[in-house]
Amino acid sequence: MLIPQYWAESLARGSRDGRVIPIRRFGWSEESQADAQENADQRAAEALERVLSGENLDRRERKVPYNGADGVPIREEIVSRHGETVITRNSYGALCLNTPNALFADVDFALGASCSLGCVIILILLAVAVTVGWITSSLPFGIILCFVALAAAWPITSLQHRLFQRMQGGAETAARARVARFAAQHPEWSLRIYRTPAGLRILVTHAPFLPTDAIVQAFFADIGTDPIYVRMCLNQQCFRARVSPKPWRIGIDRHIKSGVWPVHPDRLPVRQEWITAYERAAKDFAACEYVDSIGSGVIHPEIASVVRLHDDFSRGDSGLPIA
Repeated sequence: MLIPQYWAESLARGSRDGRVIPIRRFGWSEESQADAQENADQRAAEALERVLSGENLDRRERKVPYNGADGVPIREEIVSRHGETVITRNSYGALCLNTPNALFADVDFALGASCSLGCVIILILLAVAVTVGWITSSLPFGIILCFVALAAAWPITSLQHRLFQRMQGGAETAARARVARFAAQHPEWSLRIYRTPAGLRILVTHAPFLPTDAIVQAFFADIGTDPIYVRMCLNQQCFRARVSPKPWRIGIDRHIKSGVWPVHPDRLPVRQEWITAYERAAKDFAACEYVDSIGSGVIHPEIASVVRLHDDFSRGDSGLPIA
């Protein structure tokens, strides 16, 4: 896990076929601004050399907080460090806990049907439409039925998905059942379950893990972890949990001013004004609510501090409304 304190950008120029080629790359460091600039210069020079040799690369990296470009670390303001655990402020202003070895998993309650189910239903309806058109020997009628099938496919898919969820007791019951099933198959595991506004958060406490561990990927798949979160864990080599409310859920402007870090010094007062208003409103809300613990109940010494830190920042046991 790498969350640098210092960032820089470098511009390298070369020429090919009589054209000037500019290449911009970011650099970073946990030590100093000078080290960050040296890293940026080196990355820009390497990228330029590859482009001049004929490789097709982006001329400029996008300034994104995380999960935007492979090989670029999390780019967020560091609020505090607690050993290996780092609290950052994300692009919309909420606090996030980042940890290299405490396994968190977000399970969003399914809001819609899967694309695979939709494709199957579309193919079935199209097959019926073509068959009817063939039986009636009417090409125009068959074409009309195909358009009707395409229009009806997604509503039918959504209805079937809702009925299936209802048979399982609802989205939350189904999610809890997947987690419980995994715990029963791995009795040595210890899982803390939290309720979030959109689903469940699972914190595994019996042992430290790495995102690349095969059992971690199996765990993610078995409990239905958000696939975007899974990719982030692999790209950034860390686990992550939002530990303060989303601003739009507590009556604050949706986006923090100058959200992607670092920001120009001239913009810092406006940013700080937004943060002050956000934190004033956030004190009346929790990011999640502790629900239950299942499994062995073991809390590994390396994970115990992360549990305390998470529960303190998220106010998971406060009884406050979650946002």
